[in-house]
Amino acid sequence: MTALPADCLSGIRVLDLSQYLPGPYAAQMLADLGAEVVKIEPPAGDPMRAIGPRDGDGVSPFYKLVNAGKSVVCLDLKSDGGKAVLETLVLGADVLLESFRPSALARLGFGYDSLKAINPRLIHCALSGFGQSGPYAERAGHDITYMALSGGLATSGTAGRPVFAHPPTADFAGAMQAAMTVLAVLLRRGRDGRGAHIDVSLSETVLGWQAMVLTGARRAGFAPERGKALLTGGAACYGIYETADKRFVALGALEEKFWVSFCTAMGQPEWIARQNGALPQEGLIAEVAAEFRRAPLSAWVERLSAVDCCFQPVLEPGEVPDDPHIRARGLVQETASPDARVEVLFPAFFDGQAPASRAPLRELSAEEIMDAWSAC
Repeated sequence: MTALPADCLSGIRVLDLSQYLPGPYAAQMLADLGAEVVKIEPPAGDPMRAIGPRDGDGVSPFYKLVNAGKSVVCLDLKSDGGKAVLETLVLGADVLLESFRPSALARLGFGYDSLKAINPRLIHCALSGFGQSGPYAERAGHDITYMALSGGLATSGTAGRPVFAHPPTADFAGAMQAAMTVLAVLLRRGRDGRGAHIDVSLSETVLGWQAMVLTGARRAGFAPERGKALLTGGAACYGIYETADKRFVALGALEEKFWVSFCTAMGQPEWIARQNGALPQEGLIAEVAAEFRRAPLSAWVERLSAVDCCFQPVLEPGEVPDDPHIRARGLVQETASPDARVEVLFPAFFDGQAPASRAPLRELSAEEIMDAWSAC
């Protein structure tokens, strides 16, 4: 029988104490793979409920998107009753994921030593901005500051200034790092029964991507400067160009064969020999840019889409779900107005089968969760 994603973590219970985006997205990936995820929120709820537009029920669709597939329980962890409930849930859980500042959970009486005493098999994943130790451990931050520390901003943008990425890179990267590490520890626990404390930092997740950048910076002539290096805007064959109707196209013709195909299709064979000229290639970039500005996006799509040259139009968000390839793959699901949402399913196919749709989040009482878990 084919194993669908929802079968992979069947029987695994996850307590998600996180808020906003990184932790909830990490927990959602575990839910997509079949884990039972119970999200624990304070009495006022996750602040993400109030970010962005509101549905008819007053709750943000962004909150619903990142918490679909979970059961949500409101619990006051500052009260004795709330702490007693969490202790009971920890006893039956496999994973606890949280995104507090490093000292916060310990102040509530649930530091890792306490959690381990309750459930030695528990995998406690602490997802934070700067890690559980070091001089910045308690410092507040968001995606842009994590990217700034790790070097992720320094090489992104134009020669004039760094440009931050969207969606927030460190948030989503950190979520994936957390989920991947939890999965690895679950495999180990299957062999020896041991739980673990996992320290995942959003800034260090992006730092982990910087080895080539940092090495280049230590070697003369290889520093990846914004707007001047091969992958940062200095090469004509790899860049973003504006069209006559103020739209944009992306060109990634790094390999010679792709560049040859592109130049031939553009009717500019004289560009071919200039691909490997000194960086930054300001003159060649200007010529390619001028050519793209001669026609609207639709003309370039018609002319270059079938050419093997790593060309792609830069789609606006509203256009993405209607792209024929996106639609054919079936990961994007839309709900109709007035509370329209566009959901993207778990981005992996198992044995040729697309992932299953997520169930909407369910709001339950702590008693309902405890009764369900005690019955198993």
